[in-house]
Amino acid sequence: MSAVSDARTPLKGRSLRPVPKLIFGSRWLQLPLYVGLIVAQAVYVLLFLKELWHLVVHSFDASEQQIMLVVLGLIDVVMISNLLIMVIVGGYETFVSRLNLAGHPDEPEWLGHVNASVLKIKLAMAIIGISSIHLLRTFIEAGALSSGKGNYTETGVMWQTIIHCVFILSAIGIAIVDKLSNDSIEGAKQQVGH
Repeated sequence: MSAVSDARTPLKGRSLRPVPKLIFGSRWLQLPLYVGLIVAQAVYVLLFLKELWHLVVHSFDASEQQIMLVVLGLIDVVMISNLLIMVIVGGYETFVSRLNLAGHPDEPEWLGHVNASVLKIKLAMAIIGISSIHLLRTFIEAGALSSGKGNYTETGVMWQTIIHCVFILSAIGIAIVDKLSNDSIEGAKQQVGH
């Protein structure tokens, strides 16, 4: 058996040497980070409930624009919460340990094919979605710029738009690099097969 195929054989009966065991075991240091993100998720649930309560209580005396801004805020909280779930579940599955959810009725559809590359693209898309909601809220509130009563300045709106465009360009760049990487891996596999 070659050294390469021997390195890929399962470790059923043998254990790792001390240094590789320490390095491989260090992945568990990420566990408190994921638990912390679960706590942050709980805080976002409380924030959502608080904002929803304000929406219901003030629904009769608020303008349509105020209601729209609160609803956009609720959507923003949900999207950030979705981002947290992707990072918690996908990151734990990719970098720490398997969750063994195969066959579970609530297994996320995307979890079966998640890896670091897929996770990066999903996170980039979620960040663009969150940025889009923030930018939409800014544009709605920017109507008060001329009166001087708004929360934003023209420069602030411009910078938010530029940053959003940079997020989009970054996501496109990540997708292109990922596609090129996958194409080169497929090309290498085809070369080995011939």
